[in-house]
Amino acid sequence: MRIRINKNYFFSSLFALCVAVPYLNNYELTFLVWTATMVLTLRKSYSKQLLIQVSLFTIILGVAFFSSFFHDFANYDFIRDITYLAKPILGLLIGYQLCRNNLKNPIQTVIYTGILLAVIHLLIVFYGIVFVGFRNIHQIRTYAGYFSDFEVYVIILILFSEKFGIQFSHKKKLLFLIILIMSSAFYLSRTNFIQFGILFLAMKGYFVPDRRNLTILFSLLFVGILCYSAIVYYNPKRNGKGIEAFLYKVKIAPTEPFKTKINTEDYKDFNDNYRSVENINTFRQMENDGTFTVLFGKGLGSKVDLKKDVWLDDTLLRHISILHNGFMTVYLKSGVLGVFLLFFTIFLLFRKQVTSIPELTNLNYLITGTAIFLFISYWVFMGFYFKADTKAILIGLLFALSERIKLNATTQKISE
Repeated sequence: MRIRINKNYFFSSLFALCVAVPYLNNYELTFLVWTATMVLTLRKSYSKQLLIQVSLFTIILGVAFFSSFFHDFANYDFIRDITYLAKPILGLLIGYQLCRNNLKNPIQTVIYTGILLAVIHLLIVFYGIVFVGFRNIHQIRTYAGYFSDFEVYVIILILFSEKFGIQFSHKKKLLFLIILIMSSAFYLSRTNFIQFGILFLAMKGYFVPDRRNLTILFSLLFVGILCYSAIVYYNPKRNGKGIEAFLYKVKIAPTEPFKTKINTEDYKDFNDNYRSVENINTFRQMENDGTFTVLFGKGLGSKVDLKKDVWLDDTLLRHISILHNGFMTVYLKSGVLGVFLLFFTIFLLFRKQVTSIPELTNLNYLITGTAIFLFISYWVFMGFYFKADTKAILIGLLFALSERIKLNATTQKISE
């Protein structure tokens, strides 16, 4: 008796697995699942825009590999850095390969995957509050997760579902939004709030440069400055509870990654501006190693000396190989050349052809919003390189979906 597996169901489940596994915070497992999926779904041909993106990330990895020959690092650190720098390549290929021919309705698959993740997150939060006894947002975030970029994308896709040819009943749409918004609220992530704002504005077409859109954007910027000023005036306390803790993080957000002078002996100053501590030490140590290191990096396996022991992921470390800042991590591994290539990958996402196909226009809006958000994502939390990040899969999927839409439009014109 032959068992037949529905092809669309199988690949939809595979997509959900690839998106869900990074949430387990086990990068070895993520790398294994992503690599297996990439090999399983290999294609004979790829689009030009995908190949360019993959090539640029491959060159970044290649530069780091080349620079490694001029240093002597531990084998474990060397291999681990290969897997980290290969992550965007795997993500882009997985998203593209799954969407190009294997998923019947890619956007719907993304939405239902996001709903599943949100339900699981809410169940974890419920268990933590009811059975473990968590009573503040710090405990909930530590236990259930700090952010979920993927769920924010799904909120945007549902809000603008008609623009992507997805039809939901009013009740189903409302139910999905309630689940996703509740889940996102428990993450209480500053980055996710910014992400939502950027993607929402992008889908409204406000990043298309003209006088009206610029007026709207500058007006929103002005309102944002007023709101931030109000938070500074309110002066939320560092160890506050609930919303006050969130407001304190908002208050320090503009200076946290950019401070150039930090008192490392002051716990509050050191902890509140830890991202700047990483950046400062990286710059100094790279410059001390000379021009070649600045241009081409220290290579795979390289580390930054923080000058003191720091608790990171329940481990006491002084030397770290991966920083919060994605640009600085690439600078450490591949130097100025690597950072330039990374900026170029983002720049290319802005270059979209004007089209008369509405669905393709909306996809381009979403990709443009992602490109803008990537500047923040790389600066704050590693961007594509973060071990829990899944945006590379989404970008690969959007590339493939754009091709499918173009091909369908061409076929319809020929048939007419």
